[in-house]
Amino acid sequence: MNGMPFAKQLIGLLVWIVITSVASAIGAWGSMNAPSFYQSLVQPFFAPPASVFGPVWSILYLLMAIAAWLVWRERGGFDAARTALGLYLVQLGVNALWSWAFFKWNSGFASMVIIIVLWVLIVLTLMQFWRIKALAGALLLPYLAWVSFATALTFSVWRLNPTLL
Repeated sequence: MNGMPFAKQLIGLLVWIVITSVASAIGAWGSMNAPSFYQSLVQPFFAPPASVFGPVWSILYLLMAIAAWLVWRERGGFDAARTALGLYLVQLGVNALWSWAFFKWNSGFASMVIIIVLWVLIVLTLMQFWRIKALAGALLLPYLAWVSFATALTFSVWRLNPTLL
């Protein structure tokens, strides 16, 4: 454990949880009609029910926030981990943008471009986090796995619904 006071560590954790939650809320705002829209789409055989997404994303966002906090804590603040945490913030924004592209704007093409960019950003963030604190990188592995799955799902749904997306 580093020499950072406990109170500062706790505040830092809360800040990373809030930052990550704000990105989640922005994405959720863009996907307010997601359950009904998702149900109206032709689904590939591997598509999970809509009820799976909320719990999975809740867990992933918590793991992501903890990972960012571990990097922040390990380096003693944002400035010392600017590249890693900057990538984290950018990928959060791209993550939120995907929900808008898919559920609000109903753009299959934009959704695919965005999710591919998101996947690359997650890989880059994971590599940066891993170099600083292996546990932080490891905490992003479920997120990378889920977005990999979501990329295949996005592509399949887009191809199966050319008039809706």
